[in-house]
Amino acid sequence: MSKVPVRDYGLAGPESVRAVEAGLAGASWFQPVIDPAVMRQLQVRSDGRAARDVVLWVMLLVGSGVLAWWSIWSWWSIPAFLAYGALYGGASDPRWHECGHGTAFRSQRANDIVYYVASFMLFRGPTVWRWSHYRHHTDTIIVGRDAEISFQRPANVWKAAFAFTNLKNGPLMFWRLVRHALGRIDDDARSFVPESELGKVKWESRVFVAIVAAVAAWSLATWSIVPLMFIGLPSIYGAWLMVFFGLTQHAGLREDVLDHRLNTRSVRMNPVFRFLYLNMNYHVEHHIFPSVPYHALPSLHAEIKDQLAPIKPSTWATYREIWTTLWRQQHDPSYEIPIELPPTVAPPKPIDVGEHYWFHGDDGAIDLGAAHQLAVGELRRVDITVEGEERTFVLCRLDGGEVVLADGLCTHQKVHLCDGAIIDGTIECPKHNGRFDALTGEPVRKPVREPLTVYEVSESDDRITTRLDTKVTVRRTERAGQ
Repeated sequence: MSKVPVRDYGLAGPESVRAVEAGLAGASWFQPVIDPAVMRQLQVRSDGRAARDVVLWVMLLVGSGVLAWWSIWSWWSIPAFLAYGALYGGASDPRWHECGHGTAFRSQRANDIVYYVASFMLFRGPTVWRWSHYRHHTDTIIVGRDAEISFQRPANVWKAAFAFTNLKNGPLMFWRLVRHALGRIDDDARSFVPESELGKVKWESRVFVAIVAAVAAWSLATWSIVPLMFIGLPSIYGAWLMVFFGLTQHAGLREDVLDHRLNTRSVRMNPVFRFLYLNMNYHVEHHIFPSVPYHALPSLHAEIKDQLAPIKPSTWATYREIWTTLWRQQHDPSYEIPIELPPTVAPPKPIDVGEHYWFHGDDGAIDLGAAHQLAVGELRRVDITVEGEERTFVLCRLDGGEVVLADGLCTHQKVHLCDGAIIDGTIECPKHNGRFDALTGEPVRKPVREPLTVYEVSESDDRITTRLDTKVTVRRTERAGQ
């Protein structure tokens, strides 16, 4: 019997080179058609909704912790600590995830606070995992590029089952923090974390390790494991819930494809699971439109479900599919779950007003359309040909009524900003939730680090105009509904 070939899933090996050469790195992905006006409503963040859900989670965490404390050294402590651990090391994961995207709260400060606390609860270095997740969304399940591929091929069902205990991965996560605290940054982290951020990686790791060390010292001083049962060990014994939910996202699905409908799954779950998981069961929807906050994902699903593969009917059905697939992939790594996709919906053709020199008077101003047609919060694509070179811009109206014209491509990975969102005077990239100050173009949220060029515009006689240094040919392209 021939040996099953094993691919190199590391981020600094030959598979990474192969992915780049094959055009799989930083590529364009399938995107369903959706009314831009509907999308603007779905992208709205709510401090109140996020605060309610976080407070409820904290109350459940504290309540289960109190029960665990009162029942210590009795049989009742087992279910109490199981609940506490699940809320600590499991339900913290989707909170970490949404706040890392910056979509849970409208307030960025609130997002950051919850993100850092949840990172500690999961033994995740905040900066390393922020950039790792950017890469995950850029190159989802692309071998050699995505650090978050849970199960490599050929699959091992016994390792998959053991993963639920987190007895291997949990200590490895903490050991990674220790190594980073000592300044030993691993090659995978160096492949996606900018050099300028490595100092922050070290200091974050040192703080996290120091906290755990202090709790361990407390346990030694009192000759009791109880302090570690509340801080530190729940990151290991409570992570079963994180694994239970997380396994449903991508396990067994296709590698090296540029369509989230083939490498990601959505699962219908009950209200309790949906609260604990913050609606991340709608995972295809999240990957396609990461700018939509968790509470709006069910509505997003309703809008685009006809363009997606059918949602899995239950968690039970999902796990039957996963285990069956992993069992087959032990011996046949090329096996793929057959997924029937609906007919592709063609995107609306852009409105081409023709190639004309549009001027206001003799000053060379370029007409960008009627002012009353540009709604508050709208992002509109504008393509302009300058001396034979096509350039693309984004035109938008801020919440305060200001009109902004800027370069249309995100400076991080050249994703068009017309599919993004206007959040508190910033333009948010639709792919990685990076943000630019809309008036200055300065980056205000990672992963964007380079500024966006912003151009002066004027409003007069219900027209929006701008000037460039040369005469231009204007071709305005608008999405359906705009």
